[in-house]
Amino acid sequence: MRIVAAIGGSILIQEFDSKKFKEYAEILKPLSEEHELFIVVGGGKPAREYIKVVRDLECGEAKCDDIGIEVTRINAKLLLSALENKAYQKVPHNFQEALEYSSSGKIVVMGGTEPAHSTDAVAAILAEYVKADLLVNLTSVDGMYNKDPNKFSDAELINEITASDMMEFIKGKDVKAGTYEFFDMTAIQMIKRSSLETVICNGDNPKNLIKAINGEKIGTKVISE
Repeated sequence: MRIVAAIGGSILIQEFDSKKFKEYAEILKPLSEEHELFIVVGGGKPAREYIKVVRDLECGEAKCDDIGIEVTRINAKLLLSALENKAYQKVPHNFQEALEYSSSGKIVVMGGTEPAHSTDAVAAILAEYVKADLLVNLTSVDGMYNKDPNKFSDAELINEITASDMMEFIKGKDVKAGTYEFFDMTAIQMIKRSSLETVICNGDNPKNLIKAINGEKIGTKVISE
């Protein structure tokens, strides 16, 4: 299978150490023997901290995005280091480069691409661009809930949802650089128009990626209309 996996920066950079990079490398290396893998990594807390500085400098949201994108690419380089020769050792800056690098037969790892696109959106666009069989979004929660599980103890996990219903859920959310929302509208639009098979699950345990690929019941599955 051709798989695009988005790994949240908040998953990879919980502390400033190599732990999660190593854990993901251990999972991704054997997976790459069976599947064609494209990985998109987020910026996490470091990106938000830098964006705060840029915002305080009143440089505008596009510049905030630009700085955040650079941080995602640093995280991508760190994951490339952990993957060693199993990955193409260059971070693509756009989707065409990602597709070209994949011809090496190695794992492709990238970060952000351009302002106003979260790495969730980048992963969804990439999945459409390379005609992926599966998009897996590895985030800091177990899947999509009917309300924020970090704030509400009675939040319920949604096992399946259509892209249209996701759009309604996300509508009106804040899309400034560095803000965290569960998923952004561009990503959902890509999933809807391409009928992308998508699974959203907790990335704190890298083995959940294997479960999602194997079709096990985990997280939230975005189903066709």
